[in-house]
This record gives sequence, structure tokens and C-alpha cells, in this order.
Amino acid sequence: MIAWTELQPYLLALALGLLLGLQREAIKGHIAGIRTFPLITLLGAASAALGSWSMAIALGAVAAMLVASSVHPEREDGPGFTTEIACLLAFIIGATLKVGQEPIAILLTGCCMLLLQAKRPLHRFSKNLSMADLQAIAKLTLLSLVILPLLPNESYGPYAAINPFKIWMMVVLIVGLSLLAYFVSKFMGAKKGTLAAGLLGGLISSTATTVSFSRRAKSEEGIPAGLVTCVIMIASTIVFARVLFEIGLVASSHWQKLVYPIIAMMLWMALVSAAVFWRTRKQRQPESQHKPPSDLPAAVVFGLLYAVVLIGVAAANDHLGNQGVYIVAAISGLTDMDAITLSSAQLVAEGKLDAATGWRSILIGGMANLVFKAGIAILLGPKQLIQPLCTAFGVSLVGGIVIVAAWP
Repeated sequence: MIAWTELQPYLLALALGLLLGLQREAIKGHIAGIRTFPLITLLGAASAALGSWSMAIALGAVAAMLVASSVHPEREDGPGFTTEIACLLAFIIGATLKVGQEPIAILLTGCCMLLLQAKRPLHRFSKNLSMADLQAIAKLTLLSLVILPLLPNESYGPYAAINPFKIWMMVVLIVGLSLLAYFVSKFMGAKKGTLAAGLLGGLISSTATTVSFSRRAKSEEGIPAGLVTCVIMIASTIVFARVLFEIGLVASSHWQKLVYPIIAMMLWMALVSAAVFWRTRKQRQPESQHKPPSDLPAAVVFGLLYAVVLIGVAAANDHLGNQGVYIVAAISGLTDMDAITLSSAQLVAEGKLDAATGWRSILIGGMANLVFKAGIAILLGPKQLIQPLCTAFGVSLVGGIVIVAAWP
């Protein structure tokens, strides 16, 4: 069994190499791309493990190939030297086996094989990236690899509720999830139907999905209100799946105490969504378009909102008890589910909030969010949308109220 401490440097080398290679691959005229950079980083990690002489030799070989490639850039297979790096890595793999590091050698071999075999899909992915996509990835890199390491991992402010590192980690988490959902939508959603539109809309932003489809239903003729209701319901249901994932990341040790009522709410809304989907399955589907979501101002706003919610929940719990926490949850949940979810889960994990109050605050925030989206649809959507959407949301809210009141 390979220990995580042994794997971590090589997996990190692979990830960082892919990040650099992705950017180079999208720019024409490169001499090393999305496969070569990871191979170089893996080569450096492996050679360093063998000692300073091995690292110096490997570095010299890579430098020599860079010089040779720049002098003779035109080759039959285009610029690059993936095979040469793979050969050097193979040498290092053999040396690693010689010094008794069989698990590392197996890992390096697998990574090398996958990178060599994945030439076409990796190249296709990188060539389909727009400049806006690259800018979104760069912004996420700035948030996670530049700003985050510089922030102190200590508690400050009222009730010691403000931890800059943890707050910004939540910003990175939300932006990363949204960017991942965007790429899934872009590269796998060309023929997406109503179900896929709702699923991806829930991952990206159920509120944005509600705004987008409500406005389109009013401005474009021929888009059935029942179909728009279905998309919004599915997106609103998927929000709770994202909530479960966020709880697992922030409060994994309290998972069982927090998630079962939320799962019950998600299943109830899934049943409502299934009923709406069944009634509208034959209606024409609208197309959904999204832009890269990793926006720095939006990320900063979320971080500030998250910090305010942390202080508000801590203060409400200290002065008003559970009822105060629920008021904060309802207010913050009107526009954003992530802030109340992450703040409540973090406070439960730190022992500053009991689990029952934590999951109830999250669920109340979710129900408040449904009310907010219903208001958006009424203001921005056509009159035909009001009845089916309010009916679906109303049934969902009844289930949520029952869970909050009756769950032990």
C-alpha cells in the first residue's frame, strides 16, 4: 500500500505540470505542451528522489533538448519532444526500481502511459478553450495558488469567527465547482435536454438559471412555462446535492448528524421534479448558454457575505439562541445557499453550533432561497409561469417545513 506522503509530491507534480501545459498548449508555437510539461515535472520529482546527481543529469538533459528543439523546431510531428522526455522518464523509472521504490515506479509508469495515450483528447480539449476560458482558469489559479497561501490561518474578529484562510478556501471551492460545471456544460452539453439543463444549472447557479429561463420564457415565444418550471425545479433540487458535498468537505466528522434531513429534502424535491418532468417531457427544450463563472468581483463578494454570515450566526447563537441562527439563515439563504451552508457546517465542525441547529439553518436557508427564486420568476417571467412554478415550489416548501418540524 502506497502511503499518501509518498504519493503527494508526484501527484502534485502531475497536477502542476498539467496546469502549465494546458496554458502552453492553447498558445500556438509552443515547444512543450499539455503532455510534455507533466512529464517534465514527473521527471524532476523522480530524479530528485534519487539524489542531487540524478537531478542534475536530468535537468541537463532537459535543457539540452530545449536548446535542440529551438534550433531545429520543424519536425515531421510538429514542435515538441514528448517521446524524448518519456524516454528519460523511463530511465528514471528503472533507476527508481533499482533503489527499491517499486510503488513510485509503478505510479510513474501509469502516469506516463496515460499521458502518452491521451494525446488526442487532451489536444482537443485545449484547442477548444477560448480566451475567456483561459482567463477563467487563470483567475481560479490566482485565487487558489497565489492569494490563498498568503492568508493567515488564524481566527480574528468578533467571536473569533473570522479565519481569512478558511473563508478564502470557501471562495476557491465555490469558484472551482462552478468552473468545473461550466466545462462539463461546454464540452458535454451540446445535445443536452431539459434534465441536463437543470442538472448543470444547479451546479453553476440555480438562481442564475431561474433568472435566465424566466427572462427567456417572457421574451421568446414558444418556450412552454411547464418546461421552464421543470428546468428550474431540477436546478433547485441539485443545489442540495451541492450542499451535501460542501458539508462533506467542511464537516466530514459530523456528516451523519447533518446530512440525512437534507437528503430527505432533496429526495422530496426530486419526486416533485420527476412529476413536473413527466408532464413536460414531450415539450420543446430551450438551449442554455453559460459564460465562464470564475469572476473575481463575484468571488470577493461571496467571501464578504460568507464572513458576515459567520459573524451573524455566531452572534445570533450567542445572544438569541437557535431562533436567531434561523433568522440569519433565512436572510442569507434568500440570495445564496453556499454561504449559510459553509458557515453553518464550519461552526458545527468547530463545536460552536450543535448539529441539529446546523442542518435546520441550512434547510431554512434552502427554503428561503426557493421563496426568493419564486419572486424572481414572478417579476421576470411570463404570467403563465407563475402557477406551475409556485405550485412546484409550494409542494417543496411543505415538505421542507414538515422535515424541519418533525425530524428528531
